[in-house]
Amino acid sequence: MMIHLASAINFLKLDNQEDGTVAGEGLSAVETFAYFFAAPTALFLLIAVITYALTGDRKKSKNSASAITSIE
Repeated sequence: MMIHLASAINFLKLDNQEDGTVAGEGLSAVETFAYFFAAPTALFLLIAVITYALTGDRKKSKNSASAITSIE
């Protein structure tokens, strides 16, 4: 009975792959964390910092006021 159960489990493990493909080795916990959490978070923060740097408020000089941008 156990032999039949083990062969059925082995068959089901290989059944969900396409024809001619062989599964590679799995990712470690560190690789999974790096690929699916650390890298996307770092990219998000990098894009956010670049966007803020290019569109953030700049210091305004007191002498550069014009009639278009300020009312006195």
